[in-house]
Amino acid sequence: MNRPIQAVEENAWTALRRFTDARIALGRAGASLPTAPLLAFTLAHAQARDAVHAPLETQALTREIESRALASIEVHSAAQCREQYLRRPDLGRMLDAPSAAHLAQHAASDRGRPDLVFVIADGLSAKAAASHALPLIDRTVLRLAGWHIGPIVVATQARVAIGDAIGELMNANIVAVLIGERPGLSSPASLGVYLTYQPRVGRTDAQRNCISNVRPEGLGYDAAAFKLAHLAEAARVRQLTGIALKDESVWDGSLLSGDGAGGPP
Repeated sequence: MNRPIQAVEENAWTALRRFTDARIALGRAGASLPTAPLLAFTLAHAQARDAVHAPLETQALTREIESRALASIEVHSAAQCREQYLRRPDLGRMLDAPSAAHLAQHAASDRGRPDLVFVIADGLSAKAAASHALPLIDRTVLRLAGWHIGPIVVATQARVAIGDAIGELMNANIVAVLIGERPGLSSPASLGVYLTYQPRVGRTDAQRNCISNVRPEGLGYDAAAFKLAHLAEAARVRQLTGIALKDESVWDGSLLSGDGAGGPP
């Protein structure tokens, strides 16, 4: 005897799904999820796992930086491979010896102290760093006229605190670490930004300001650049970052010349 096919029971909140990427109102087939949402969940989980393990294509990224007539420096953390990076977060916060020596040599030959150094770090989503970091930098630099911006540092197997060592060795006044955030099931490629005044080894997370979820589907590049430039200006004036520096900016949606163009004018 053939058993009747169980129909999918729709959820009353289905109309609300267009407002969020959260998994709501998925419906029900018997005591389980319908097939389509279950497969979508499995795919999202696989994409998140892939994002964690995918390498940052540093050569492609440095070519993009060079196409903007900007200088770049590649460095590596003390984690020797991705497996060690995931098991030893402490090693991802430190530079390896050759990278530290290279930065120290650069600082010794550089003229002037950088007001700001951008660090592009793979973190837990290299795709986020590769996709979103340079568009954000393009728009932020437009808002920091007159600032001495140092070479862009590309860091692999890196955690947030690696920016402290980089900023200290480069004698930077402020460091902004643009890093791939831990992937979620609705976004495998979200960028976080961590701003630290007077970076040096030993700074704590309480001494940083964070801007998160930078991506076209989240906090857009233009709004994120406005926030980042506002915090950087405030940090330079007040000589601090972290819990004592609140983001009181209000973006009205206005763009600077060149904003939204994908690069500097």
